[in-house]
Amino acid sequence: MVERTDGPEPTGDPAATGPQGAESLDRPLPEGVRRRVVALVADAFGGLTVPELPAPLRQYARFTPSRRAKFAGNAMAAAVESDPVFRQRIATRLRESHGELAEALDGGTPPAAADPVEVAALAYVLRPADWVKLVEAAGQEAQRADAERAGEEAERELRRLREELAQARAAARAESERTRAELEAARKEGESLQRKLRGALSDVRRGEAALRKLTAELEAERAAAAAQQATAEGEARRLRARLAEAESALEASRRAAREGRSVADMRVRLLLDTVLESAQGLRRELALPPASMHPADTVEAVEPGRMTPKDIARRALSETDPALLDQLLALPQAHLVVDGYNVTKTGYPTMPLEKQRLRLLGGLAVLAAQTGAEMTCVFDGAELAAPVLLAPPRGVRVLFSKPGVTADELIRQLVRAEPPGRPVVVVSTDREVADGVAKAGARPVASALLLKRLART
Repeated sequence: MVERTDGPEPTGDPAATGPQGAESLDRPLPEGVRRRVVALVADAFGGLTVPELPAPLRQYARFTPSRRAKFAGNAMAAAVESDPVFRQRIATRLRESHGELAEALDGGTPPAAADPVEVAALAYVLRPADWVKLVEAAGQEAQRADAERAGEEAERELRRLREELAQARAAARAESERTRAELEAARKEGESLQRKLRGALSDVRRGEAALRKLTAELEAERAAAAAQQATAEGEARRLRARLAEAESALEASRRAAREGRSVADMRVRLLLDTVLESAQGLRRELALPPASMHPADTVEAVEPGRMTPKDIARRALSETDPALLDQLLALPQAHLVVDGYNVTKTGYPTMPLEKQRLRLLGGLAVLAAQTGAEMTCVFDGAELAAPVLLAPPRGVRVLFSKPGVTADELIRQLVRAEPPGRPVVVVSTDREVADGVAKAGARPVASALLLKRLART
């Protein structure tokens, strides 16, 4: 918006000389007049050369009037207000393009039919006598016209709003009546639904009670079925084990029959060899003289240089002493049965299974060579992903359990296959295995005892 000037215009503007040259606006130009001034200057701008333009406006010389008014409006308004020479040049162009209206303004008698905004804009640029009054009168006329237009617009808006209000009230009444009807229908429907809901809840409670009863009966049936299934599975395992033993015994009998002797003969012969070797060992151990025993020698006493019972008790070996295993294996016809993976996973569990087996079998081969005892190493076949290509070492029998049979069951079968009286030593830390073989007459020892004994080889 163009600001008012403080003081008289420079003497370079002929239109501002004389007494009227001291005139100035008391208030800013009305917005409509200002926009028309910018438009007039933008149109007349093109008739000037670049040197005739003020320095700030020369960059807009090649713009079209509309773009010039848009981008240089404030600069052109400021130049017209502050640069009398530029305003005089613009006034000259306007007198050429608005000749009659410019002459009427110079004569002080603007046409009554002329647009007051146009008159005020030309008067502001041309600066004729009483131009301030013309601008103020045009501004007042423009404000009055704007006020009339605003009043008419407000009246039209008021009438429209009143019509919309009446329509809204009518629609609200209709909507209220419809809502009341719907509410009444909904209330009746809700009462009906509540009655149905109460009936349904009663049915649901009865159904839940019946369901709980059926669930309890089902759980009881499931528990009974599970117990029966567990019993049946245990019996089936036992029968499978018995069947496997029977099949093994049958196969052994067939093999013995093919070789011309029975299993019973083999067991009797083995037991006889055990008894004979035991008698010979007892003879060697006791070192009894042929006939040097006298009745007086039967009287218990402590002779000089002989050990007392307390001395003999001190010679008892600990359960963790490897010498205990040496004594057991020194018995006639001793048979050492080893729970393979139980020993290897106790001694070296981080090694692969293949290396565990090779390390244990190597130690057992050395032990068999040292003691001459029969040795059987049992591995669980369930952990095998494929058949094992293994050459058993000399003096060691290597067995893998069949599918569905654990290594523990195979060890118990081996113990039950031995004749009563033969010394059988079973190496396993598994308490169930140890208790089972002990009932069958075998001597269980811990895996750590074998590992300590193998560490000495």
